[in-house]
Order: sequence, then structure tokens, then C-alpha cells
Amino acid sequence: MTRIAMLVWNEFRNDARVLKQAQTLQSAGYLVTVFALHTPGVTRSKETLMDGTRVVRVARRPLWRWRRVKAQQSPSASAAGNPMTVLRVVARLWIHIGLIARIAGHRATVIHAHDVNTLPSAWLAARLSGAKLVYDAHELSTSREGYGRYRKWVALIERTLMPRTDGNITTTETRAKFFARAYAIARPQVLQNRPRFSNSPPTQRIRNELGLLQPWPIIVYQGGLQQGRGLERLLRVAARVPDAYFVLIGGGKLCVPLMTLCNELGLAERVHFIPVVPLADLPSYTASADIGVQPIENTCLNHFTTDSNKLFEYVIAGLPVIATDFPEIRRIVRAHDIGLLVPAGDDVQLQTALTRLLGDPALRRRYAGNTLIAARYLNWEQQEAELVGLYHRLAGKDQGHP
Repeated sequence: MTRIAMLVWNEFRNDARVLKQAQTLQSAGYLVTVFALHTPGVTRSKETLMDGTRVVRVARRPLWRWRRVKAQQSPSASAAGNPMTVLRVVARLWIHIGLIARIAGHRATVIHAHDVNTLPSAWLAARLSGAKLVYDAHELSTSREGYGRYRKWVALIERTLMPRTDGNITTTETRAKFFARAYAIARPQVLQNRPRFSNSPPTQRIRNELGLLQPWPIIVYQGGLQQGRGLERLLRVAARVPDAYFVLIGGGKLCVPLMTLCNELGLAERVHFIPVVPLADLPSYTASADIGVQPIENTCLNHFTTDSNKLFEYVIAGLPVIATDFPEIRRIVRAHDIGLLVPAGDDVQLQTALTRLLGDPALRRRYAGNTLIAARYLNWEQQEAELVGLYHRLAGKDQGHP
């Protein structure tokens, strides 16, 4: 059986894109192993998922645990950046060496690097083992929120290694065009961040779980609570949009600041926060809302070129959407007539769109009906064949016989 080694720079607990790709290839007859990070006491070092996908995690020890203790004991040293930065670099090198050794020894036919922080290690492991290399650029990391100081390094890595892969993948057409022009390569294959198709009938999960007493519509945002997502703006607008609940599902650096802002604005009764939920449970939460909102801001090219998981998740759940008018988002919203678009960073237009959709149940029903139709096309299953086709070509297999 042909072996595939996937490499991620996370613990592989809630990575929907990687999980779907692994499941698809496993079902197509490949033996997939995901190499990830191991945090003792949090994750298992090895496990086999229900579909047969294997997971091998490389521990962050020994330096990671010691560095964490030191950082807790001396926050000022960590902030200053000198000794802790050196330890951070050494700890990361340790993990990369461990991953390279494990993957090279795995003798995979294809090594699949997920995002730029795994690409050098995957490339080296491929060279050592004679495997082919696939790079999946989840983000446009040369212009990404929080990646400013790494931009030159990211560009150097991608410019050097993307032309040396055997296949490149990304998430939107706009990003594919960018990579092709920036690095003089063939346009990467596009696999959007679509969920698997599921029947998501309306539920009362959010209303019951939070004990919401008023019959007001529920406006949901799900995803990372991070800078550049327009979440502070959403709360400020929420203060001027009465008779509606706003629910934010997810976690991130802005969680505490957003809760503080919520209290300052006197919104504790109408704005609620739900921590990260398991991927399997997320559809039932989404389907218990009435409107899905995506107020992402134009803070970087990565945001401008996104369509994002949440937009497709709203579609699968049958929610009308209010989203920022970016090219990829616009293409989906307009093609399927599933909601309203607002200019990036425009509080007035966001408030107007929310007020309009909240005040017009017939319009909400029309958009919701259109999302259910769109869900038949905008799901993961509709693009699985493209991923399998890429791997059949790399493995030299006939398309009809995996």
C-alpha cells in the first residue's frame, strides 16, 4: 500500500483541513500517517483514527518543558527576548530534527507539508528518503496577520522550495494566481476549505446551552478570536443593533479583551462566548443560529484573498450570511445569492446590513433556502476527486484503480 506522510505544526486535534485530506486519501487506498506535535499530558504520542489514519506525534521535550517553566518563573526574561529566544530556537530545531528523522524513516511515497512552517523539514525528509513532495499553503503567509517580522523568511522558503515540489495546493483562486506569479511556478491546485456535506436541520443548541430567554434571532461568528477578524467592530455595532443575540464561538488571543469590551459596552445580556467546540459538534451549534457573520478586515493580503472555513460552514448549516466584500467571498455570496456584502471596516454598512436582515424574516428565509441549495455544491465531497487525482498522478496509478 502506498504510504503518505503528512506533516503539521500543531497537535492535530482540531485541524479540519488536514483531517479531511487524510480521510479522503485513506479512503482512496493510501496509507496515511499524520506527523504532528506532542504535548505530554495533553495528546497521545501515537494513535489510529477510526478511518485508519495513523497519527505520530513528536514530543516538545526536553527543552520545551524547561523553557515553559522558566518563562513562567521569569516573564521579564521572556519579554526581553534574549535567553528565551535562544531556547525557543533550540527547542524548535529539536522538534524539527525529530520530525525529519521520523518522516524520513517512514519511507513514504509522498510527503505532504501543511503550511510554510513545515515545508523545509518536509523537503529535507523527502530528499533523505527519496519521496515526492506536496506543499499545501493554507495561508498566504508572506502577508499574514502576525507574520510581519517573518515575511522575508517565508518568501525565501517558498521562493526556494515551491518550484522544487512535485505538487502545490492552496485554498483560493486568488492565492493560486499569487503563488504562480510570485514564484514563477504552475498555478497550484485549489482545494477550498469546505466542510463535508451534512444535513444540518435547525436546532436549539445555542439557545438552550446559554439559557437565552428572548425570542430574538441569534447572530453567530465562529472561528479564531484574533486580530483583523473585525470582532471588536462587531461588538461596537452590536451595541447599536437591539433585539438580537450575538454569539462568538472559538478561542484566541482576543478572547479576554473581547469579553472586557463586551462588559464595557453593557452587552453581557446579548453577547455570549462559547469556547472552542469539537469539530463533530460544531455543525449543531451553527445550525442553531439565524445569521452567520464574517466581518474580516483588510489588514493583509492573506485576509483579502480568503474565503475561509466559516463561510462554507454557514452555508452547510443553512444560514444567511453577512460578510466582508472581498473577491473570493463576493464570488460565493453573489453566485449563490446567500446574503449581504459589506465594505471592509465600515461600521455603518455592517449595522445597516444586520438591521436589514434582522428586520426582514422573509429575506432571511430566501437566503437560507439558497444556502441549502448551494450546500449541495460547496462541500468537501465535490472536490475530493481533485486531491485523489493529484496523488494518483504522483504515485503513477491509473485514475480508476487506486
